[in-house]
Amino acid sequence: MWQANCRRMHNLADWISGTVMGGCVGRSRMDGQGSARGSTRSKKRGARNEPLKKERPKWKSEYPMTEGQLRSKRDEFWDTAPAFDGRKEIWDALRAAALALECNDLELAQAIVDGACITLPHGSLTESYDELGNRYQLPAYTLAPPVNLITESSGESKLSESAQKQAQPPQCREEFQLRVRLSTGKDVRLTASLADSIDVLKKQLEKQEDIKVIRQRWFFSGKLLTDKTRLQDAKIQKDYVVQVIVNVNPSVLPN
Repeated sequence: MWQANCRRMHNLADWISGTVMGGCVGRSRMDGQGSARGSTRSKKRGARNEPLKKERPKWKSEYPMTEGQLRSKRDEFWDTAPAFDGRKEIWDALRAAALALECNDLELAQAIVDGACITLPHGSLTESYDELGNRYQLPAYTLAPPVNLITESSGESKLSESAQKQAQPPQCREEFQLRVRLSTGKDVRLTASLADSIDVLKKQLEKQEDIKVIRQRWFFSGKLLTDKTRLQDAKIQKDYVVQVIVNVNPSVLPN
């Protein structure tokens, strides 16, 4: 996850250097470095601007969070934050600086902040101001992972899936007679449950009616049912009728 963040950070940094930083640096050259910095500080609370600190906030999620969940939570924030207040180019600069800081590139993060004329009263991205005096606040989860982050390695992922399956209560297998109408005009009753897949029922039909699985094509409400589809997925109940087209040419694969 963090390697991917570093790649995203460099892409954002390239964009920032050509837009936000370029515009702000241009104004600094026109007005003079001292006057530009002075006018920016005069609009900030307390006219105070601290250098960016390397320390990142420590926080704990209400529930153990995976890297994918953290990434989704961050993307949701960055996508919606510019719609409420502030300038989009400043939000983009803050996002690039946050990624740079998370990749331990403090120098790049500071350069992005300075280039975008962002003031940090406390030396942290949690609270900042742009040159117009607009206030920007970043939640802790955008700057650092939680202390109870779950690392998604391949082995741990499999163990997690296995643990989730074991934690799920066993499904109640309530059997009923499923009515199947063959393309030959014959109706057949199969013993089924909502958890059964079409593949299982195909084999049952093969055993009961001597119709090879490869010759069966199952349909419900005009839609082809794949082998992995379960009855509950297709919302098929005991009072419904499922159509089965029997293919006379077994060399043609149904799915």
